[in-house]
Amino acid sequence: MIVNTAYDPLTAAIPAEIPLPNAPLVRVIAQVRFPPVLSIEKRDFVAPFQEAIRARYPILRAEQTQGLVVGPQGTAPLSPQIIWRFSDVEERWRVSLAPDFAAIETTAYRSRKDFFARFTSLVQALAEQVSPKIVDRIGVRYIDRVTGEAVRDLGQLVRPEVLGVAATAAGEHARYTLSESVFTVPELSAQLLARWGLLPKGGTVDPAAIEPSAEPSWILDLDLFRAEPRAFDPGEIVETARSYAERIYAFFRWVVTDDFLRRYGGHV
Repeated sequence: MIVNTAYDPLTAAIPAEIPLPNAPLVRVIAQVRFPPVLSIEKRDFVAPFQEAIRARYPILRAEQTQGLVVGPQGTAPLSPQIIWRFSDVEERWRVSLAPDFAAIETTAYRSRKDFFARFTSLVQALAEQVSPKIVDRIGVRYIDRVTGEAVRDLGQLVRPEVLGVAATAAGEHARYTLSESVFTVPELSAQLLARWGLLPKGGTVDPAAIEPSAEPSWILDLDLFRAEPRAFDPGEIVETARSYAERIYAFFRWVVTDDFLRRYGGHV
């Protein structure tokens, strides 16, 4: 494989999308964070939001979380927080609403167009029913997971700079390898957190987003975000998130080879 070291996936033109019918994409998430709206924890306040999205996400479950804060005196528990989880009947799509964020995620991603149509509906419901005035953070995350024979063929599926030690003879003995890099994305004034590596059977680096696998696997976890307070503008939020997804795709295409695309059903 000829490696083009001059190509920069963080600034180059976005490549044309090549659909992968058998893509190893296990989860896609888009999230909007805002200053806390404490009324969100009240059932009566959340009811109109539920009605706005209930046709698509009829199942509602309340989840109570307990966080910790670390300080000079050690750790101390934070006040419990309720997160409202709305999902479809198959539980392949989920909307989450908490006092300081809203998110949509899926394990059944079909296309960028479909995903952002749903994200648009979420942001509109959030604007109409919750009415945050400020958005603190916008983030989009795509997680791929390679399993089975493809793990043994990584040398043909992923560029060598990304594989690192896994591309060497010593890589045959590796059970766990993880690389993490944070890149600036100049045109978007955002950052890309990129993680990739081998995980052993039952391994995960984020139980909330990457479920433990029954076999060894290789993950590619790309999270593009901007943490900068600005006015809550639904149209701008959607277009910003969409541009993040496009840049993530450019990075993904830089990571993988044409053999990868063909392996998962792409026509190259």
